[in-house]
Amino acid sequence: MNEEPNCSRVEEVVGSYVEDPLTFWAQNSTKNQELLKLSCTLAEVCPQSNSVFGVPNLSKIYGGRFSEDKCWYRCKVQKTISDEKCLVTYIDYGNKEILSRSQIVELPMSLQFPNVAKRYRLWGLQIPADQNVVQLDQGRKFLGNLIFEKGIRVHHKATYQDGTISAQARFDNVDIGEEVAKKGYAERCVPSSSLSGCEEKRMDNGSFMARSIKSPIPLWGQRPNPSVFSKTKGRHSGRMTLDSRTEHPSGNHAAFPKDKLTLGDFSLGSNVSLEKIKQDQKLIEENEKLKLEKEVLLGNYKKLELEVEQAALKLQQEKEKSMKSLEHLENSLQTYVGTKMKTLASKVEILKEVRQAKVSFHFGDDLLDAVKVVTEGCLTMPSSLNDLEKIWVEYNLAQEKIQSCQSAEEGKDLIARRNEVRQKLYNAVEVFVLEVDELSLSQRLKTLKQLSGSLEAAYGEAEEVPDSSEIFQQFYDWKHGKQEEFNCIRTGTDASLQILVVWFSNIIKVFDPAAEMSLCSEELVGNVDEILEKIELNVSKELEVSLVEQEDADKEIILSTYNQVQQKIHSEEKLIKIVLSKYGSSIEFKQQTGEWLNENPNVDHLLSIKKTLKSLKAQLRWKLVEKSNLEESDEVSESEISKVKDEIIGLRDDIFQKIYREQEEYEKLNNLVQNLFPELPLLHPEAGILKYMNSSGLLTLSLERDLLDTHPMRKLSSKRPLVCSQVDGQKVLLKAYPIDVETEPKIIKRAARYHRAWKEAKEESGLLPLKFLFLCKSDPLAYLIIPYYPEASLSVIQSSAPLTSEEVLKVMRGVACGLHTLHKANIVHGALHQNNVFALNREQGVVGDFDFTKSVNQRASMNSMVVGGMNLIAPELKLGQPASPSSDMYAYGCLFLWLCAQNEKFETNEDGVPEVDELHLDDGVKSLLSSLICSRNSVTAEQVLSAECFLHLKMTVSPDSKKGSLCDEEKEPEEKPPQPCDGKAKNEKAVPISRA
Repeated sequence: MNEEPNCSRVEEVVGSYVEDPLTFWAQNSTKNQELLKLSCTLAEVCPQSNSVFGVPNLSKIYGGRFSEDKCWYRCKVQKTISDEKCLVTYIDYGNKEILSRSQIVELPMSLQFPNVAKRYRLWGLQIPADQNVVQLDQGRKFLGNLIFEKGIRVHHKATYQDGTISAQARFDNVDIGEEVAKKGYAERCVPSSSLSGCEEKRMDNGSFMARSIKSPIPLWGQRPNPSVFSKTKGRHSGRMTLDSRTEHPSGNHAAFPKDKLTLGDFSLGSNVSLEKIKQDQKLIEENEKLKLEKEVLLGNYKKLELEVEQAALKLQQEKEKSMKSLEHLENSLQTYVGTKMKTLASKVEILKEVRQAKVSFHFGDDLLDAVKVVTEGCLTMPSSLNDLEKIWVEYNLAQEKIQSCQSAEEGKDLIARRNEVRQKLYNAVEVFVLEVDELSLSQRLKTLKQLSGSLEAAYGEAEEVPDSSEIFQQFYDWKHGKQEEFNCIRTGTDASLQILVVWFSNIIKVFDPAAEMSLCSEELVGNVDEILEKIELNVSKELEVSLVEQEDADKEIILSTYNQVQQKIHSEEKLIKIVLSKYGSSIEFKQQTGEWLNENPNVDHLLSIKKTLKSLKAQLRWKLVEKSNLEESDEVSESEISKVKDEIIGLRDDIFQKIYREQEEYEKLNNLVQNLFPELPLLHPEAGILKYMNSSGLLTLSLERDLLDTHPMRKLSSKRPLVCSQVDGQKVLLKAYPIDVETEPKIIKRAARYHRAWKEAKEESGLLPLKFLFLCKSDPLAYLIIPYYPEASLSVIQSSAPLTSEEVLKVMRGVACGLHTLHKANIVHGALHQNNVFALNREQGVVGDFDFTKSVNQRASMNSMVVGGMNLIAPELKLGQPASPSSDMYAYGCLFLWLCAQNEKFETNEDGVPEVDELHLDDGVKSLLSSLICSRNSVTAEQVLSAECFLHLKMTVSPDSKKGSLCDEEKEPEEKPPQPCDGKAKNEKAVPISRA
């Protein structure tokens, strides 16, 4: 097989003839017009041509045949069969046929062409060796149905020496080779590894010729439906093309032997008998058979000759190897004793080191100790814990009944019952604490953690296994058996070494000329080879047991034991943590309850503070009236007015100090209500404890606007009246909110949520703090007191002295921290703009409060602020979607862009979203702004705080990194009233035992 000049060549052909299930003939279909003209010319010229006479030149003579259906077929005379018969090949189709010489006419030179058809063989397939004639004929018919007169795409792979092309053939989407193989008419063959992707194993030309001759040549009349087939050829001759490249370079078109052929006379009058034709054919076949047998015998001879040479070479190599082995053996025998003693001494030296390092059968020693730890010192559940839990359940139920009680009379009986249960609980706590004090739980937990860590480092991560006590017993038995086996091996080693020591002490007597010999030397020397062999065997066995890794069965036992030990450790650790948690809660409960066992708390101190506040406010009012009278009198005494003003300032300071004391007392009562005494609001409604708790300590009933020295802030009063005052030396703003019966609880609730979010981190929250919230007694107004930062808003700063790049990063990091605090508390700001974002000292960003009279969607819909040509309303809000943390982050991104861009102009798209890519900004800042404004990939405030542009800043304000779900504040469930002590930690200062 020769390599195809272009193995990737693909051509369109038309199938015409099938030789066997793998071999077919086809013509190229690219020259339809030329062939059509040629066919017309042939029809005109051929009837007038003379028949072939004489002895034709087989390599050149072309003829034509006039068939019964009046169609002409070009053929090529290949060889003479007899005087009247000759073998021809149809160059249009590729099939062969024996014709009478009278049926052939000579074509003129202009119509003599090489073969149009080419012979193809399906690539990668071979005919099975056990295929019979019937299967062969069925396969030929099957392949004929697939390719006859059909356009086929063939992909050349290689070319055989006889011109046959090995190719992959496809008809539409059908792989013809795959279909033939599926039907079982062919099987896969493995190409030789020496060939490339375009080559296959070379085929012997002689064997191919022999197969071609031995195969019966299909006659024209033997084809299926010859009349239809011959007519089809004539009709479609115009689609066939000439391809002169298919000829063999030698000029031959078929691989038939020529030395045995005699070309007879092709005259029309010759008459040769059929018997002679058969004899000639038989002689040719026998000649070919003998030739093949000769080649086979010659191949066998060469093969046997090669095998003899290889055997002789191998014999010579074995002989040389034996000589070297014999020489090595002779040399070894000369030094056998020395070599043997050196080897044995080396192994004994290693054995000494192993024994000195106390390396013995150590597999599972650490596990053996661990099993003892988890089984012998295992902690059990304290007996008093069950009683404690039962009483806790009873105590929690009593607290819940008190909390839900609405009648003071009924509450007295419930409180008495609760006090009895509390006393029982206190006694149970004492018993539990004493029992736990006797247990060294902390030390035990530390031991278990160390043991678990060391085992995990040695054996890896443990797997979950079912709890089984049989595993430990199996491990004990295995360990005991292995230890006995090792001790037996060590005993044998010691005994054999002792024999050698005795032998050496006796051998000294043999070689000491001065020693008196009582025994013969033969008895003393003995069989030293057996002694040395036994010592080496015992020493090697002990080293193997000591140093070689365990088997699979041993590993399985060890791993099962390890998993069981780890499971026991984790179970005990969990139990210890539960007991320690109960212990801590019990200690906390004992400390809290100890002082209230024999008495109940009261609100006398709070009422006393309120009474003092009432007196101070009355004095302040008189002083304010006195000051007003002095200022309106005709005889004004500046000294008296100044004195009154100082007294007024002092009274205001005293009032605020008392208010702070009042808040501290409220906080103490709040803790008692939440943890121990839920009945306090019921018993003392005049104290207003529930109002304080519902507002998270923000609402105060002791403040009145008339008591404050206020000044109107006309510049800041565009949306609502604002006044300025001073509290504890700090300037504050008073925001007035109009309220009614429905809006009052909403304002208090929203302000309380904001205040709780601020209290989580206070100065580090990034939020503007709320100082006080109070209600006006004379007007339906609620006043919110907040710090006043004059000229600190972003709008004022950027209009007077814009922030530098580094200051912008510091400020916006603080703003992101404030948004993170709000979003973590499930609060959406909804109204973020340049007027309620402050830059304290030009480096600390603070997010301002919002209108607590409106919901988040109302705030977002009313926010029409535009900054630097950008609308701060997110695109989704314009489409009617509800406000979300994402819309807050969009407004944040626009403010950030406005501060970074300074006076640089930027474009906006059709939705009003600014384009960031064209701006000259830092890459980190540009990437962050693109995520916030353009891509809108739900960047959270927490992710913004981790942005690369903020990492290098050394900020004093750090955000709380705890994660929280973000949702609309209006979707948050209503806050529940204060709960009674249920055994859970509801305040950092009081963590009683949980119900569980």
